[in-house]
Amino acid sequence: MNDDFTIGLDLGGTQVRAALVRAGKVLARTAARTDVSGPEEVMRQFRALVAEVSHAAGGAPIRAIGMCAPGPLDTVSGVIDHIPTLPGWEQFPLRDRLSAIFGIPAIVENDGIAAAFGEWQYGAARGLDHTVYVTVSTGIGGGVVVDGRLMHGARGMAGHVGHFTLAAEGPTCSCGRVGCFEAVAAGTAFGKRVRAAANKNPTSFLGRMAEKGIVEGRHAVEGARAGDAACLALIAEEADWLGSGFASLLHLYSPQMLVMGGGVSVAFDLLEPGIRARIRRDAMAPFREVPVVKAKLGDDAGLVGVASLAVLQQRTAGSFHGRTSKT
Repeated sequence: MNDDFTIGLDLGGTQVRAALVRAGKVLARTAARTDVSGPEEVMRQFRALVAEVSHAAGGAPIRAIGMCAPGPLDTVSGVIDHIPTLPGWEQFPLRDRLSAIFGIPAIVENDGIAAAFGEWQYGAARGLDHTVYVTVSTGIGGGVVVDGRLMHGARGMAGHVGHFTLAAEGPTCSCGRVGCFEAVAAGTAFGKRVRAAANKNPTSFLGRMAEKGIVEGRHAVEGARAGDAACLALIAEEADWLGSGFASLLHLYSPQMLVMGGGVSVAFDLLEPGIRARIRRDAMAPFREVPVVKAKLGDDAGLVGVASLAVLQQRTAGSFHGRTSKT
């Protein structure tokens, strides 16, 4: 798409990350544990991270900078509404602060939309005109490409694919609603089911793991790979929830491909058969064979996507928002 050096930043509840990106390739990257004291402390972290990765440019100019962050995030004004996992960010003018700190054009983007753009331009969905990207991690987010254009929606808030009701009597979601896709299928929900299984049977594989510390979803993946029946059952349940949600997204957006990223996707090979089985049961006939694949860029999808969007905005004088098409 371009040969300019660009910085991609990722603001997360656990980690802050920075990467030097050129033509969709990460040339240098670094990370630190997020300072939860507040936004100004995090801005100081990003200064240090950017200084670290910028050396890889060899003195060449860095044209733009972009940050992806969880929402709700108004990407038109560049202001964070609030971040449920990070207190103190309400109405923080993130884009203007980034531009002032680094002295170059800056953009902010929802992390799911940024990752969708990265996978569309350089990853698993490259060359397609219609795709849905879903990140399944602590929560569930994503982004959508329809008719060869990245969907932004009003205020840049489209693509909150984790927040439609999937289980009317389900658990309360982090957004406050009951039974969201995120509430039943995100990594957090999976981890809760894993811990419940460990507590129910202390002599099981998971029960023994719990004796050593807090048991997490990754332990169930480990057990499933070793053939443990209880862990395999938990994987099957998670796959069933994911398949049900994915089937609804196929109906909504009619993509040529659905791309799954995020931390839970490390178990994609274990989850895929169950996801596929549920889609074949739930989806209408034209949607049943739409490929569901693992993200190609992995953790770099958001960094690559937002860095690429930043330089694209600079080249189009800010006119791209909501109409970003293939480059």
